Amino acid sequence: MTRPVGRVVDVHAHVLFPEVDALVAGHPGLAAARALDARRNGPEALAVNGPMVGSRIPKLTDVGVRLAAMDAQGVDVQLVSPSPSHYHYWTDELTARRLWESANQATADHCAKAPDRLRGLGLVPLQHPGQCAAALDHALSLGLLGVEISSHAPGRELSDPAYEPFWARAAETGAVLFLHPFGCTLDERLDRWYLSNTVGQPAENAVALSHLVFGGVLDRHPGLKLLAAHGGGYLPTHIGRSDHAWRVRPDARNCAQPPSSYLRRIWFDSLVHDPAVLRHLVAAAGADRVLLGSDFPFDMGSEDPLGALRDADLPPAVLDAVAGGNAAALLGLG
Repeated sequence: MTRPVGRVVDVHAHVLFPEVDALVAGHPGLAAARALDARRNGPEALAVNGPMVGSRIPKLTDVGVRLAAMDAQGVDVQLVSPSPSHYHYWTDELTARRLWESANQATADHCAKAPDRLRGLGLVPLQHPGQCAAALDHALSLGLLGVEISSHAPGRELSDPAYEPFWARAAETGAVLFLHPFGCTLDERLDRWYLSNTVGQPAENAVALSHLVFGGVLDRHPGLKLLAAHGGGYLPTHIGRSDHAWRVRPDARNCAQPPSSYLRRIWFDSLVHDPAVLRHLVAAAGADRVLLGSDFPFDMGSEDPLGALRDADLPPAVLDAVAGGNAAALLGLG
């Protein structure tokens, strides 16, 4: 198969830091958080998750192993973000600060071992909105390109006014915000057959993006560089329903333009597991708004992201853009 023109960039890849999780070991809130996670996922999923993650520890932690896997995939550059299991949005302010400081530094150190091939994102504590701008600045000061965030924090949606200083600072600095859900508030309804992930993740993406759109966040901060994992979940494929509500219901018209127009102001990764859905995403968001993503190295990702991209039978120029050109522009890779 013909290799895409230019560098191939995977914007959805993770790194794991045992030293970060060590910061919460023995914390009184950890047991409750794990119990909630177990309730939401169910025992069958937890029985699979442990061995699955364990078998991937070398790819998640060892730069040499990571680079070899990238070579096998034909990937030149990865945008590396901490495993969402590091969010720990239940922690108090002091512990949260220790977590994001540690995760940001560890990510920067990991990427520094292969600076021509790895770029990184840090973390912010969404449960403490007052810390988010400082955490973002800390990540940027270490050479990271932005931060990874989940779809919500306990008791707060992304449309919460408390996040306004964070959005403003992100827009001002040009930081990349990688929206990657972790967990789903549908709880026990999804506790079998791994529905917590297969249904929960795209649902969380759609809810979070809808809060940013309908809540007017993208109107107030048009410069935000927002990158949504998992192709934005269900929202791009069902955006017509959002547009219809915006047209016919006054309570749904809290954003200045039809919701579909905002898809062209958001970036999306290509991890949708279906060639037809990927073609629809490109059509809905624009060929310049979709970037290659693999969810490296987890089992719900793609071991052959370029192959998945080729299966969509996109025009050559679009394939080249999604494979790396769009990411180079968004991330400033030159």
